[in-house]
Amino acid sequence: MSLISEENVRGENLFKDINADDDWEPTEIESMCMNCHQNGMTRLLLTKIPFFKEVIISSFNCDKCSWTNTEIQSAGRIQDQGVCYTLTVKTKQDLDREVVKADSASTRIPELDFEIPPFTQKGALSTIEGLLDRAAAGLEQDQPARRAMEPEVFEKIEGFIQKLRELKEVKEEFTLVIEDPSGNSFVENPKAPQRDEALVVSHFKRTVQHDVQLGLRAEDDDGDDLDEEPAGSDIDTMRNEVLAFNTNCPECNAPASTNMKLVQIPHFKEVIIMATNCDSCGHRTNEVKSGGATEKLGTKITLRITDVSDMTRDVLKSETCSVEIPELEFELGMAAVGGKFTTLEGLLNDIKDLIVSKNPFICGDSGISNRVEKLRAFGEKIDKILSGEMLVHIILDDPTGNSYVQNVYAPDPDPEVTIEKYTRTFEQNEDLGLNDMKTEGYEEESELPAPPKRT
Repeated sequence: MSLISEENVRGENLFKDINADDDWEPTEIESMCMNCHQNGMTRLLLTKIPFFKEVIISSFNCDKCSWTNTEIQSAGRIQDQGVCYTLTVKTKQDLDREVVKADSASTRIPELDFEIPPFTQKGALSTIEGLLDRAAAGLEQDQPARRAMEPEVFEKIEGFIQKLRELKEVKEEFTLVIEDPSGNSFVENPKAPQRDEALVVSHFKRTVQHDVQLGLRAEDDDGDDLDEEPAGSDIDTMRNEVLAFNTNCPECNAPASTNMKLVQIPHFKEVIIMATNCDSCGHRTNEVKSGGATEKLGTKITLRITDVSDMTRDVLKSETCSVEIPELEFELGMAAVGGKFTTLEGLLNDIKDLIVSKNPFICGDSGISNRVEKLRAFGEKIDKILSGEMLVHIILDDPTGNSYVQNVYAPDPDPEVTIEKYTRTFEQNEDLGLNDMKTEGYEEESELPAPPKRT
């Protein structure tokens, strides 16, 4: 009987959390060694890593030639958005940052004009130094054949390999870019929960080509059908009814149902609330999408917490909104916890779970004591804010202007809330995809006659 069918018979989850008290052992499969072509042993471990959901960790070892190989594959759902990590490597300590690189991720070093395209390397759980060693080893693989057949190409590649190895000395700063359309890659922030000045994290919407690469769309599907309005999408229907559609649970991937409702927030605007409740594992989640257009100006909302009653304020955080707590030197980038319509208490609890409880580098061999203590101290400060023992400022910075904090004094002005409007920068418009968006004169462009054919 196969491993999957056995687990289904017992009714157990195939993917489990790693626990030192568990007697759960990896699955061993005899397989061929790709180095000496003799039989070796592959060990498979199906587990969960926070942020990356389910993963399959495989380790191969050959007793005949001592060749080893390790890989990591994502077995969870593909995220709603792609992610791009841009790291400026300044010191040798940056080379020790842990990295989860999915096989769908591309790796670039702009200073060397070097790129590893997606799906040319298997996924890996490694460090920055490990990624550099892996790239150099990949280039060295066919060097003996090139030395005999193409000496000039051999010399050029040998020089490039030397440049890669020199990067590990960090004599000069260089940039490493990991872009993953599946959203399942991750680069460690050793300063967590504080902001990492050397690491820039941005999220992006996948293109049709990305969907084809990930197997989400057929190659002959050009996406034209997405522009067609589905039946029953009348705006009045969405206002008066709760729409339901089938989906998969983001936690256990079991079939679940997602409810969607268009809601009018008093003194603000309409938003779309999507809630999922899984009957299999009990996981509940809600997400908010803006029901209106992107505002002409960005919005920066500053709430000064003066009492524990502020925790009950309603908060709408869009997927493009970042959260700052200056007193804790903390900043959470946009799309880190997605769009939410919750209370201030709920938002702070989500931040605590993301930074402390679900941090993948707080346990196991990665759990360095000083790092763990810093994260736990951060969690204790969040608890003090929730109990009213620590008064801070909460800043919601939303370049689309689609976030909101409840005014408990409405319709009078709220003395504890400051709202600033600002003009977006070019970089913010670029992240939002607004620089390439044409909103005027597009009808005229489509009506232009086609150029005459050449004969």
